[in-house]
Amino acid sequence: MDEAYVAVHLEEDRHHWWFQGRLRVLLAALRAALPRRRLRLLELGCGSGNVMRALGEFGDVVGMEPDERLIAAARADGLDVRRGTIPADLVVAEGWADVVLLLDVLEHLDDEAAALATARRALTAGGTLIITVPAFAWLWSAHDRALGHRRRYSARQLRRVVERAGFAVTRVTYFSTLLFPGFALVRWLKRDRGAQAHDLRRPPPALNAMLAWCFAVERYLVPRVRLPVGSSLLLIAHR
Repeated sequence: MDEAYVAVHLEEDRHHWWFQGRLRVLLAALRAALPRRRLRLLELGCGSGNVMRALGEFGDVVGMEPDERLIAAARADGLDVRRGTIPADLVVAEGWADVVLLLDVLEHLDDEAAALATARRALTAGGTLIITVPAFAWLWSAHDRALGHRRRYSARQLRRVVERAGFAVTRVTYFSTLLFPGFALVRWLKRDRGAQAHDLRRPPPALNAMLAWCFAVERYLVPRVRLPVGSSLLLIAHR
């Protein structure tokens, strides 16, 4: 990941409309998919803990993260974040987790199979795997390069990778759908202009709030229907 982007991420992951909207959609999907009991959750590649803060409603949460600056930010919020690198490390006992989350992580890794094997080792039998990734190779841009992405996925490609790792996939859907036309247009325009920087620029407050609201509307859709297009993918599977 580009060093300049990490500093921006630390500032924006609580305030930028994309992070706010994604969190509300993700939580709605988890409420619909997870058992109604106290769970043990492991987030691999948890960053500064923006999602971990909210996962406490489901049970006990542990995060794993390689970047010391992001670890420090998460620990400053009292989160249990342990240093480790996928796929070499596992910071909990094998079979500890009822839920493992890889949220916009898999696209950063050269070896998808090894990363998914790590997730599988962490999960108890019948445990739930939650993955989000960026969608559609044709949306590739300087933003992906700045974030250290290796690829973007189609729904079919993501399902195939996860099934090959020994998981039973129960749901795959695109999301970030309602804003997708504008998202795609901005990416195309920036590519035509030769833009070389990431896209994480927070708009003025009123526009930021409106975009967050539009994105968050999908919390009523994603748990119920499979959306056919979007800038991101959500996959749910079981060990």
